[in-house]
Amino acid sequence: MAFKPVIFTTTSMFALMLAGAAHAQTAPDAGVAAAPQSDAEINEIVVTGVRASIVGALNVRKQSTQIVDSIVSEDVGKLPDNNVIEALQRVTGVQVTNRTGGEAAGISIRGLTDALTTLNGRNIFTAAGQAFALQDVSANLVSRVDVYKTRSADQIETGLAGQVDVQTRRPFDFDGFAISGLARGIYNEQADTYNPNVALLVSDRWETGIGDIGILVNGSYTRTKYRDQTVTAGALVPFADMDPAEGTGLSPFQRIFPAAKDPITGEFAVAPTLGAWEPGLDRGLSTAAGSTMLVNGVETPYYLSRDAVFSSDLYGKRERPSFNVALQWAPNSSSVYTAEVFYAGFRGETFNSLQFSFVDYWANPEAPTLYDGTNIVKARTANSVYGFNSGDFTKSKTDSWVYALNGKWDLGERGKIVGDIAYQRSKVESSFIAMRTDRVANSITTDFNAGGGIPSYHFDDDSLLNDTSIWNVAQLYDNANRDKGSAITGMLDGYYTWDEGFIRQVKAGIRIDQRKASNYVRTQDRGAPLVGTTLAGLGEDAAFTNSDFYQGRADVPSSWTLANGYWLYDNADMVRGLYGLATSDQLSLQKTFDIDESTIAMYLQVDGEVSIFGRPLKLQAGARYVTVDTDYNFFDRYNNGAQTTVSSGSDRWLPSFTARYEITDNLRLRFNYGETLRRPNFGDINPNYTLTGDLTNVGYGSGSAGTADLKPTHSKNFDLALEWYFERNSAITLTGFRREIEGLVVPLTIQEYIPNNGIEAGATDTFAITRPVNASNGVLKGLELGLTYFPSYLPGPLDGLGFVGSVTVLDSKQNIPLSNSAGEITGEATSSFFGVSDLSYNATLAYDNGPIGARLSYIWRKEFLANNEARLFANPIGVWRNPEKSLDLQLTWNVNDRLGVTFDAVNLTKSKQQTYYKFEDVGGPEQFNLGTTLIARTFALGLRYTFK
Repeated sequence: MAFKPVIFTTTSMFALMLAGAAHAQTAPDAGVAAAPQSDAEINEIVVTGVRASIVGALNVRKQSTQIVDSIVSEDVGKLPDNNVIEALQRVTGVQVTNRTGGEAAGISIRGLTDALTTLNGRNIFTAAGQAFALQDVSANLVSRVDVYKTRSADQIETGLAGQVDVQTRRPFDFDGFAISGLARGIYNEQADTYNPNVALLVSDRWETGIGDIGILVNGSYTRTKYRDQTVTAGALVPFADMDPAEGTGLSPFQRIFPAAKDPITGEFAVAPTLGAWEPGLDRGLSTAAGSTMLVNGVETPYYLSRDAVFSSDLYGKRERPSFNVALQWAPNSSSVYTAEVFYAGFRGETFNSLQFSFVDYWANPEAPTLYDGTNIVKARTANSVYGFNSGDFTKSKTDSWVYALNGKWDLGERGKIVGDIAYQRSKVESSFIAMRTDRVANSITTDFNAGGGIPSYHFDDDSLLNDTSIWNVAQLYDNANRDKGSAITGMLDGYYTWDEGFIRQVKAGIRIDQRKASNYVRTQDRGAPLVGTTLAGLGEDAAFTNSDFYQGRADVPSSWTLANGYWLYDNADMVRGLYGLATSDQLSLQKTFDIDESTIAMYLQVDGEVSIFGRPLKLQAGARYVTVDTDYNFFDRYNNGAQTTVSSGSDRWLPSFTARYEITDNLRLRFNYGETLRRPNFGDINPNYTLTGDLTNVGYGSGSAGTADLKPTHSKNFDLALEWYFERNSAITLTGFRREIEGLVVPLTIQEYIPNNGIEAGATDTFAITRPVNASNGVLKGLELGLTYFPSYLPGPLDGLGFVGSVTVLDSKQNIPLSNSAGEITGEATSSFFGVSDLSYNATLAYDNGPIGARLSYIWRKEFLANNEARLFANPIGVWRNPEKSLDLQLTWNVNDRLGVTFDAVNLTKSKQQTYYKFEDVGGPEQFNLGTTLIARTFALGLRYTFK
């Protein structure tokens, strides 16, 4: 679809003054310099625009004691992307983990996903989580984002992946009055929607009789309407061949369901049509041609074929209002006080239009097409197949607030005391309602991989997909959730410096944090309405018909009719009444847990310097002591809210050491050792069940639950970096690193008997419950190579041309416990870490000359293990992602010193997100393809204006 232009407006030019990177425990403040770096004076960057942003990030790393990479705003309110996640994807060692929904929504740092998230040095979180949803931070509010790869004693101890510190503007960043505004229009090609992105910053400062006073207000609003389209080939399950052996009870191509196992002996029951096979094996069932299993005691050859094919057409909308307000007062030259408020909001709704058909029935069987040399079915026709459409509607709302007061006092010229107190609260509310409509189709013909990992399928009459009179109203699912979290945190830090001698700085501090979190849920579902009806019987407004699904990029039905999710939400009580379920006036959320956690951390850190071969060796050593006491209250919603109380405590010393040797003025060697923790997510310690019925007829349902005694994960971290700053604006950096991690959390699945569970859709009392356990240790190691190069010798129009790029090579290994259906550990396997690509790189060609600024960026990452699937089927257990990539373009034309025009294009090559099954040497994207999601291409045009 051709790009449709839009007009917009945007902000700002600001000469970047770079200071040494401030550590995380002490909230940085632009009004007073941070603790002096042991370098000479920090250089002033006087260029603006694209080059200023890139060179600014380079100088942050150069001046920092730790290994830190950054994104620096090229102007006021102008990070080069829409949100913080997207801005970070070009940082060395950072990989984007999810590009659906019209934006990048998650990152990993060196393959790990649990980065500590801080705002102006303060730990922030979303609701009952341990981290903040960084995609909710608008790039318009940000002046700089620092990614710390190493840790020192004065930094908060959590986050194995590292730390992401987002820094917002403050009034003392400016000399006086400043105003800037931006407005952009973003066109989402896949959804065919136009979306606003607007921001306004106003700041001023005055000299008064009581000192300097400044106030800043910065607000942002973004809206995104998007469309995600996915086609999926279902899981593998065994079927009889076309001539099953006598005595099995099987007919040709009949699905072979698993036989029950004796809970004492572990032996399979012997019964007609039931096979001696166990769902959820790591490697799945054998795929060799002629493979057999026992069915009713008879060796029986089997095929492996998919149980279903389905298409998901998801329509989404998100809104993100956000702002920060900062008030600063400097009564004299030796003290600054800062009061600030930060708010980030999220309003989201999604309507998933799901068209699902089983392909596992054996009526009038027809011979399939197999992949050569295997028993895997590539294509088949299934007759009299059951299928359903499901209109799934989710509405969610997030409000997160941070209130903070900070004071900085100079101790003469050599020291400083910093005090900070912050209160934050965050709440997430969500509701979900879904109605299924079902039918039995005469036949479906499918090729599970028709090319490029995308299946094709068609019914005998695709037009019936849009006939509301043949779709029977079936199951209803209705639930809601509320998470709340709050914290009050106090920090006090101080340091003192010397110009001579071995000891150059002593720094110490204490951090006290009181954290609370709670969760509330409600769930009700019903298998069928009280009075049978078709979709047509609900009225015209109750139906929704999509169109142009997959835009011709797959040979699948492009339209179908189902329950309208928006109508379901607006008429929820009427719909509940059709099923005899409780309505709004009778509904309430039930508490599942509340948690009260107290943390005290103290540290002592010493900086020293010695001369070796006439060159300075700068040393930093410290230790951090942290003690945590947690009280949990859990409420069993399947046992009348019965309460369980658990208390736990832990304490640990975490040492750190950094050495930085100036081999020459431009060549630097760094070494760092540090220890970090990953605390369990509160949801992972909640033992309450989340259950799903037996929807695939394997004999039991599935579910998850937390583990109340889950322990923190501990990591020992080693980093060695060589950095060559061969020109003022250019550098090559090479970093080797190793993470030795103990107590990794991995899933363990156990079959459990859970009566009185209220499940109606797929009713059962037996469930395969997956819980997190500290049952794994692992090692992550790798290399990072980064290059920033702005040559100073290019002539005329080529002056200002530069390159920024990086390559990250990772190797990870962890032990994974193997268990039987009773949850007993039966062995051990090795696996890569989830989310780790062995190789990733990014390359940006930048240009900054006169009024023109430009970036052309390419991001690529190798395939990686995304997650393990529920243990319900016969395929390899691992779900892998295909290599992912994105080609992006950013242009800026500065009409004058105040007015700029911007153009941005994301995902120019229309890349896709694809998954497949694999475990060790079994599986792959061809014969074990899973899902393919189209990723949106977006274009943005805007204006920005500033006056200072």
